[in-house]
Amino acid sequence: MSEPLPAEVRTQVVAFAADTLADLEDAEVPASLVAVRRFTPARRAKQGAVPLAAAVEHDAMFRGRVADWIRRTHPGLAEAVTAADGPPAAAPPAEVAAVAFVLRPSGWEELLAAAASLSAQDALSARADEAAREVDRLSEALVAQREAVRAEREQLREQLASSRQEADELRRRMRGTSERVRRAEQVAQEEVAAAVADRDAARAATRAAETEVRRLRGRVGDLEAALAAARREGRDARSLDDARLRVLLDTLMGAANGVRRELGLPSTVSRPADLLASADARTGDPFSAVGARGRPEDDPTVIDEVLAIPGVHLLIDGYNVTKRGYGGLTLQAQRVRLLSGLGPLAGRALEAEITVVFDATAVASRPVGVTAPRGVRVLFSRLGELADEEIVRLVRAEPPGRPIVVVTSDREVAEACASAGARAVPSAALLSRLER
Repeated sequence: MSEPLPAEVRTQVVAFAADTLADLEDAEVPASLVAVRRFTPARRAKQGAVPLAAAVEHDAMFRGRVADWIRRTHPGLAEAVTAADGPPAAAPPAEVAAVAFVLRPSGWEELLAAAASLSAQDALSARADEAAREVDRLSEALVAQREAVRAEREQLREQLASSRQEADELRRRMRGTSERVRRAEQVAQEEVAAAVADRDAARAATRAAETEVRRLRGRVGDLEAALAAARREGRDARSLDDARLRVLLDTLMGAANGVRRELGLPSTVSRPADLLASADARTGDPFSAVGARGRPEDDPTVIDEVLAIPGVHLLIDGYNVTKRGYGGLTLQAQRVRLLSGLGPLAGRALEAEITVVFDATAVASRPVGVTAPRGVRVLFSRLGELADEEIVRLVRAEPPGRPIVVVTSDREVAEACASAGARAVPSAALLSRLER
């Protein structure tokens, strides 16, 4: 069998095979149809169609049992198919072809071909009927579309007429609006003319006001000149009083100095000239200008004399002092001990400015959060520099004439500061003063 069975014939053959499978004993069921046998009768022909059709076509024994079932259940149709004159013309072609496919009498291929031809004709007829129905549907849709287009055309005509009426109404309104615009322009021109007149009047009033302002400014100038003259007279009177008071004060100070010289009273406060005496500066020793000659380096009174100088700035070379006094401690402990000793000293020397400079290159990193006592400034040298350079920079930043004293035992630092106008005190003097 080279040509496939028509769908109607195949469906009928599967139905015959399903009914035959229901009547067979379990031993007679082919192995390929055992699973199909378990289906319910309603599902057997539909879900087992493929194995049933394959068994009828390829299993001659099963096909013979299906043929026996047809002869039992449809004897008239089986006899008509196998008769010499062929089946009657009124017999259903799909059933006839299915019976012929199963029984396979002589000429059964012609019966299948005839059934296929009739099936194809029926399919063509069905498609023709469907096409006719589609044509009828499209014709009805075309008629409906034409009616809709006609109705829409009428609606558009009505809308066009309404739009024309609205356009006419707008033209009438525009003519009325144009008339109102012309009247508004006339009113605006009149208002502009009035505004120009007001502007001219305002300008005239402004010119009159400017004239009055100039007159008042002249009057104010006269009053200011009179006030300046009155102030000069007052200053002259105050200058006379100040001169008299100054003469009286000089007289009293001269009398006090005379009494002090007469009684041989020492001065209670050292003077900046005592520290910056040119005679001591010519000796070439930067440590010789503070205190009297012959004093030991650790004389603590030198620090008291320095702090008594009005406005003195005391610069301390931090590690130069601590390493001579308590070099066995860590750098942090040295800083803490020095600063704790300077706190009370700064509290008593209220007019002195005290700055301690530490060498940042002497530690692994710049210390953070150093607590300084009140009245003491703590500085660290810049990265890559020594405290010596920072001290010299601070000395040079001070104004000329201010008393500056550097506490250090480093002769190079003392000489550099001396060239910048400062004087040096040995570190031992400060250590002795802190231990007192």
